[in-house]
Amino acid sequence: MANNPIEFWLSYNNSEEKLRLPVNPETIEVTSPFGYEDVEVTRIGEYTIIGERGLREVSFSSFFPRDYNPSFCEYENFPSPRECVDTIERWRDTRRPIRLTITGAGVNLAVTLRDFPIEPERAGNPGDIYYEMSFKQYRFISFNSVRQDEQPAPETGTSSVSTTSESDREDPRQQPNTYDVKSGDTLWDIANDIYGDGGRWRDIYAENEDVIGKDPDALSPGMTLEISGNGGDS
Repeated sequence: MANNPIEFWLSYNNSEEKLRLPVNPETIEVTSPFGYEDVEVTRIGEYTIIGERGLREVSFSSFFPRDYNPSFCEYENFPSPRECVDTIERWRDTRRPIRLTITGAGVNLAVTLRDFPIEPERAGNPGDIYYEMSFKQYRFISFNSVRQDEQPAPETGTSSVSTTSESDREDPRQQPNTYDVKSGDTLWDIANDIYGDGGRWRDIYAENEDVIGKDPDALSPGMTLEISGNGGDS
């Protein structure tokens, strides 16, 4: 089938393992709650206090097909339905977040999988596994350490906890000088894996336009891309 700009990817452990959904969900639901509190104020009446934005939630449903069908499958040679289910459940059982990326839809989140009901084999579709997935955005938390000679006096001492976005955290991985393109890769994915910022795909494209060509989406497996070493400077 023709290339679809919308791709659904689940990845684990800094993209050490990846799974692209074989059949795109027909619809996705993304909620981004905001904290509002309505209070009554004397002589003013009802007043709204605007709070902080809550964690985003994403949900959709689809199925893992047993056999390839070009009318609805996004690619060939995908894992079996049972392999897909076992992989996702294994990731969830580690109690670590996974990453949900929906290319072309602006979704790239560290998430926890909150619900994953499956329905093996509907009538007329033996071997297929139907599923629903519900995710909630994961916020990383870092604890600030205090050296012994900086400890506050007991009567005023407090401990602090801060939350950091993924882009604020130092990435201990050494930046590579080259990258070999694999099947399913996009410049956005590569920039996110290497720099921790998918928006830097333009830097990679500018450095490799002679290899990629005029279309930045025209990546081919086996291409070798030059990667600059200043991944953490911008």
